[in-house]
Amino acid sequence: MGRYTFRLPDIGEGIAEAEIVAWHVQPGDRVEEDGRLADMMTDKATVEMESPVSGTVLEVAGAVGDTVAIGAPLVVIEVEGEEAVDEPSPLQGRGLGEGDDPAPASRVEPEPAEEPLSPTLSPEGDREQVAPAITPMADAPAPARPGHAKVLASPAVRQRARDMGIDLAEVRPAEDGRVRHSDLDAFIAYNAAGGFQPAGRKGRDEEVRVIGLRRRIAENMAASKRNIPHFAYVEEFDVTALEEARAQLNAARGDRPKLTLLPLLIAAICRTVPNYPMLNARYDDEAGIVTRHGAVHMGIATQTPAGLMVPVIRDAQDRNLWQLAQEIARLAQAARDGSAKPAELSGSTMTVTSLGPLAGIATTPVINRPEVCIIGPNRIVERPAYVKAADGTERIEKRKLMNVSMSCDHRVVDGWDAANFAQELKALLEAPAVLLAG
Repeated sequence: MGRYTFRLPDIGEGIAEAEIVAWHVQPGDRVEEDGRLADMMTDKATVEMESPVSGTVLEVAGAVGDTVAIGAPLVVIEVEGEEAVDEPSPLQGRGLGEGDDPAPASRVEPEPAEEPLSPTLSPEGDREQVAPAITPMADAPAPARPGHAKVLASPAVRQRARDMGIDLAEVRPAEDGRVRHSDLDAFIAYNAAGGFQPAGRKGRDEEVRVIGLRRRIAENMAASKRNIPHFAYVEEFDVTALEEARAQLNAARGDRPKLTLLPLLIAAICRTVPNYPMLNARYDDEAGIVTRHGAVHMGIATQTPAGLMVPVIRDAQDRNLWQLAQEIARLAQAARDGSAKPAELSGSTMTVTSLGPLAGIATTPVINRPEVCIIGPNRIVERPAYVKAADGTERIEKRKLMNVSMSCDHRVVDGWDAANFAQELKALLEAPAVLLAG
């Protein structure tokens, strides 16, 4: 029998390491060629590692949440045959000059015994040594109070007593010295007159390890708040006419996707932002360079089962409302089912974030670093508002109003620019005929 060391391959340009987010095998498992070994997450995407050989898994490189360097051993597999085999290093075959002769396969020497890949996992390691993503904390039995003998009770009765805050040593059993549910009921009824109230039922504590996408989100948000001096600007938009126009467009959409508010907002942003190029920018604070982009690559903050992701609509300024709606739906679905490509999850120049009907009346979104502006439409509400008629008189009407929140990087964007941008955006959205005519 031989040993095959599967090393983490180069899975992306500029990637130095990847995080283990899921194991599909453990020591002792049989794996077939092209079978799944592990899911590895980089800064850009999650990649599934497949076995190039069939055999029995001997060792794995650490637990979920650990990082592995490119080219480092990931899995050791026992394969049939006398000689050991090894996957070529990511550097093998690179930089060979003309006439150089890489070592042929026949020169592979048997691999010497290696130290286990992880101090917590040996070839005979227990599967439970791999830390799960969520580890419930076992409830330890309540210690006996001093001066009391051990109380006889079933686990269910003990759990119920803990949930209600009852010390079993204070409960007198009706027969054979064992506390039953009926004894707990009698204890509660007897002591209710004295003001005793059972504690509310408590769930178990859980320790949730922060790994994978959730770790990336935590790191990115912390870096954004730590390094970017945010300021927020909120303006109220009257979207009564916009909502009427949207309803008319949807009534005549045919087989085209249904329009939400988001495509209209993005179209208005793309019309407005050329006058304020400092908002459609990325700031490299290490190099001290602000890149003002001519195209709008719009990030769409999307909630997925794994956490918040930001797929990107390329060249949003060149798309009409229906194309924007179709691309928003496609990218959101790809992000949720994990089929989004790395290129679809990077390179945004601005981001829009919306919680739809749950969006609240005002928000202060966190900037998607290294961008310098993020825009968040909030919930549409109906309430009375003053409306000025053509003759200059004012009257009170029921209107559909929506706050739009912006967070900007004050190192790049001045408050004056953000306020003027918001006012132009407001004028465009409150006059949908002008928006649609463009």
